[in-house]
Amino acid sequence: MSTVARDNSHDNIFKAMKDITFDKTVSHQCGVTMSDSVEARAIAEFMDAKPGVTVTYNPALIRIDGSGKLIFKMDEISEFLGREMTAELFEVNSSTHYGRMVRTDDNTVILFGDMNEMLEYI
Repeated sequence: MSTVARDNSHDNIFKAMKDITFDKTVSHQCGVTMSDSVEARAIAEFMDAKPGVTVTYNPALIRIDGSGKLIFKMDEISEFLGREMTAELFEVNSSTHYGRMVRTDDNTVILFGDMNEMLEYI
Protein backbone atom coordinates (compact mmCIF):
# COMPACT_ATOMS: atom_id res chain seq x y z
CA MET A 1 0.00 0.00 0.00
CA SER A 2 1.44 3.37 -0.97
CA THR A 3 2.05 6.16 1.54
CA VAL A 4 -0.79 8.18 -0.02
CA ALA A 5 -3.15 5.23 0.34
CA ARG A 6 -2.07 4.55 3.91
CA ASP A 7 -2.42 8.21 4.93
CA ASN A 8 -5.87 8.53 3.36
CA SER A 9 -7.30 5.22 4.56
CA HIS A 10 -8.80 6.81 7.67
CA ASP A 11 -11.30 8.75 5.51
CA ASN A 12 -14.00 6.42 4.21
CA ILE A 13 -17.74 6.06 3.83
CA PHE A 14 -18.03 2.82 5.78
CA LYS A 15 -19.71 2.81 9.20
CA ALA A 16 -20.01 0.27 11.97
CA MET A 17 -23.45 -1.35 12.16
CA LYS A 18 -24.10 0.40 15.49
CA ASP A 19 -23.71 3.78 13.74
CA ILE A 20 -26.13 3.06 10.90
CA THR A 21 -29.65 4.43 11.03
CA PHE A 22 -32.31 3.26 8.62
CA ASP A 23 -34.69 5.86 7.32
CA LYS A 24 -36.69 6.33 4.16
CA THR A 25 -34.59 8.97 2.46
CA VAL A 26 -32.70 9.06 -0.82
CA SER A 27 -28.97 9.56 -0.43
CA HIS A 28 -28.08 10.73 -3.97
CA GLN A 29 -24.74 8.97 -3.46
CA CYS A 30 -22.87 7.45 -6.38
CA GLY A 31 -19.52 5.81 -6.72
CA VAL A 32 -17.21 3.35 -8.35
CA THR A 33 -15.10 0.50 -6.99
CA MET A 34 -11.89 -0.14 -8.89
CA SER A 35 -9.40 -2.98 -8.71
CA ASP A 36 -6.18 -1.62 -7.21
CA SER A 37 -3.81 -0.78 -10.07
CA VAL A 38 -1.55 2.04 -11.23
CA GLU A 39 -4.43 3.48 -13.23
CA ALA A 40 -6.94 3.17 -10.39
CA ARG A 41 -4.55 4.86 -7.94
CA ALA A 42 -4.02 7.75 -10.37
CA ILE A 43 -7.78 8.14 -10.88
CA ALA A 44 -8.34 8.00 -7.11
CA GLU A 45 -5.63 10.58 -6.36
CA PHE A 46 -6.95 12.87 -9.09
CA MET A 47 -10.58 12.57 -7.95
CA ASP A 48 -9.67 12.94 -4.25
CA ALA A 49 -8.65 16.55 -4.94
CA LYS A 50 -12.20 17.37 -6.04
CA PRO A 51 -14.69 18.73 -3.49
CA GLY A 52 -17.24 16.28 -2.12
CA VAL A 53 -15.33 13.19 -3.23
CA THR A 54 -14.33 10.50 -0.73
CA VAL A 55 -11.68 7.95 -1.64
CA THR A 56 -11.32 4.77 0.40
CA TYR A 57 -8.31 2.52 -0.09
CA ASN A 58 -8.76 -1.17 0.71
CA PRO A 59 -6.15 -3.92 0.26
CA ALA A 60 -7.25 -4.87 -3.28
CA LEU A 61 -9.88 -2.26 -4.11
CA ILE A 62 -10.27 1.50 -4.22
CA ARG A 63 -13.66 3.17 -3.69
CA ILE A 64 -14.43 6.61 -5.10
CA ASP A 65 -17.70 8.01 -3.74
CA GLY A 66 -19.56 11.27 -4.10
CA SER A 67 -22.93 12.90 -3.77
CA GLY A 68 -25.02 14.07 -6.71
CA LYS A 69 -22.65 13.13 -9.52
CA LEU A 70 -19.06 12.22 -10.24
CA ILE A 71 -17.56 13.39 -13.52
CA PHE A 72 -14.55 11.51 -14.86
CA LYS A 73 -12.80 13.36 -17.72
CA MET A 74 -10.41 11.05 -19.52
CA ASP A 75 -8.18 13.85 -20.88
CA GLU A 76 -7.67 15.27 -17.37
CA ILE A 77 -6.97 11.81 -15.94
CA SER A 78 -4.56 11.10 -18.84
CA GLU A 79 -2.61 14.25 -18.08
CA PHE A 80 -2.42 13.34 -14.37
CA LEU A 81 -1.48 9.71 -15.14
CA GLY A 82 1.11 10.62 -17.77
CA ARG A 83 -0.34 8.34 -20.43
CA GLU A 84 -3.60 7.89 -22.25
CA MET A 85 -6.71 6.91 -20.30
CA THR A 86 -9.76 6.06 -22.37
CA ALA A 87 -13.33 5.51 -21.28
CA GLU A 88 -12.90 1.85 -22.20
CA LEU A 89 -9.83 1.49 -19.94
CA PHE A 90 -11.73 3.30 -17.19
CA GLU A 91 -14.57 0.78 -17.44
CA VAL A 92 -12.13 -2.16 -17.48
CA ASN A 93 -10.58 -0.87 -14.22
CA SER A 94 -14.04 -0.46 -12.65
CA SER A 95 -15.12 -3.56 -10.75
CA THR A 96 -18.57 -2.16 -10.05
CA HIS A 97 -20.41 1.10 -9.59
CA TYR A 98 -23.59 2.43 -8.05
CA GLY A 99 -25.71 5.21 -9.44
CA ARG A 100 -26.37 5.58 -13.15
CA MET A 101 -23.29 5.54 -15.38
CA VAL A 102 -23.52 7.58 -18.57
CA ARG A 103 -20.85 8.03 -21.23
CA THR A 104 -21.64 11.39 -22.75
CA ASP A 105 -18.82 11.11 -25.29
CA ASP A 106 -15.46 9.37 -25.71
CA ASN A 107 -13.91 11.66 -23.08
CA THR A 108 -16.51 11.81 -20.30
CA VAL A 109 -18.02 9.24 -17.93
CA ILE A 110 -20.55 10.57 -15.41
CA LEU A 111 -22.01 8.72 -12.44
CA PHE A 112 -25.32 10.15 -11.24
CA GLY A 113 -26.74 9.75 -7.75
CA ASP A 114 -29.75 11.87 -8.67
CA MET A 115 -31.75 9.86 -11.19
CA ASN A 116 -33.78 12.91 -12.24
CA GLU A 117 -30.63 14.71 -13.36
CA MET A 118 -29.59 11.67 -15.39
CA LEU A 119 -32.87 11.68 -17.36
CA GLU A 120 -31.67 14.40 -19.75
CA TYR A 121 -29.10 11.92 -21.14
CA ILE A 122 -31.53 9.15 -22.11
